[in-house]
Amino acid sequence: MTAFALTHVSIVTADRDGTVLPDHTVLVGQGGTIEQVGPASGVEVPRGYRKISGTGRFVMPGLINAHAHLFSDGKPLPPILLNESAEKAVSIFMHSPVGDRWLKRRTKRAVLAQMNTGVTTIRSLGDPGYEVVKVAAEIDGGAYVGPRLIASGPLMAVSGGHGAPQIALISDNPWDARRNVRINLRHGVTAIKIAATGGVTDAKVIGEAGRPQMTEEEMTAICEEAHNAGVLVAAHAQSAEGIVRALRAGVDTIEHGAAMNDEIIELFRSNPKSLHGSSALIPTLTAALPIVKLPLETTGVTEINRVNAVMVLDEMLQGITDARENDVALGMGTDSSLTFVTHYNTWREIDLVIRHGNVPAARALHAATQANATILGIDDVTGSVEVGKSADLIVTNANPLDDIRTLSQPHAVVVRGSLIESPTIERFPEIDEKLDTL
Repeated sequence: MTAFALTHVSIVTADRDGTVLPDHTVLVGQGGTIEQVGPASGVEVPRGYRKISGTGRFVMPGLINAHAHLFSDGKPLPPILLNESAEKAVSIFMHSPVGDRWLKRRTKRAVLAQMNTGVTTIRSLGDPGYEVVKVAAEIDGGAYVGPRLIASGPLMAVSGGHGAPQIALISDNPWDARRNVRINLRHGVTAIKIAATGGVTDAKVIGEAGRPQMTEEEMTAICEEAHNAGVLVAAHAQSAEGIVRALRAGVDTIEHGAAMNDEIIELFRSNPKSLHGSSALIPTLTAALPIVKLPLETTGVTEINRVNAVMVLDEMLQGITDARENDVALGMGTDSSLTFVTHYNTWREIDLVIRHGNVPAARALHAATQANATILGIDDVTGSVEVGKSADLIVTNANPLDDIRTLSQPHAVVVRGSLIESPTIERFPEIDEKLDTL
């Protein structure tokens, strides 16, 4: 790893106020951390450091995707994966030695695709097996350059629940739920995911998405076991009832979200059963908007999926508004791998939150960087351009506060101090053309 200096750049700090620091220099040491940040006139670049002129360019913290799946590429899911009669066969393949190798290759490709668009930390939330754990070990072991991975392994679900059986361990009582957490932890996961309610992609009837599935007692057992190991718990929850049960149980992040009542707001802001004393909301507009706005023949989903998505989207948008108005911690996740949620389009989630969620650009960038770092408990390591932090950075040709699309093609990406110049991005034009209409 070569030490280098980004000179004469404008730093987009990604704070909630949208602060930009013009004409600064950032020194990155051989160990991959930021050694110095300051006005270019006051920073002397040490001998041996590579100088990279950033005149006219902008530097911001690397993006943190707090809700990702890495088993697919974002193209419409094959009909077999949505076919109830084929679920068992698909699950058997995914958990076979051949399926495990296939999934690991796809996971690595997805991880590197996100990295090349500036995502320097990824939390997976629902994997068929432990392929993300294995890829994380390869990256941490120096086999290749990659982002920081927080891996959940299979999520926790009930019989017939969301994610079951393809990407879930199934339980129907608190002790079996606790056992499944122990199984995941033994495999090296660093996150736990609960399916607290039904979801859109595998809904069989209208109204299933958001319908409570796991009991509060089951979720409490999961949270106690995970928190005992210092691991955060995320809950897929798309209704007020599902959210309040999950928060009472002690979950740390609510994924997707819904309209909030007074009890939900208070539990978000002060949650004594959560690991850090409060909980946060991670909306995922990119997963819902295409299903709602695009024709069924384009997305390949069913009418039941679409109607459920309409209900979920309205609730999620209200949840974002409620979070902003009540100072609830707001993060960012994409739900990548789902229909039309590609791994190179993280910038679109930020864009949709700005335009459809009416979130100011500064707050949206903050959610995707500093806020996510705090939510995930890694703000002492990453999330901001500060001395001592990991050099997780994006270099852009425009100010993302003014033009969020500049993040679709970064000028350069820095991942834990490794500089990726002219990042390579494989795109799906037929999908991007449709997404641009949103």
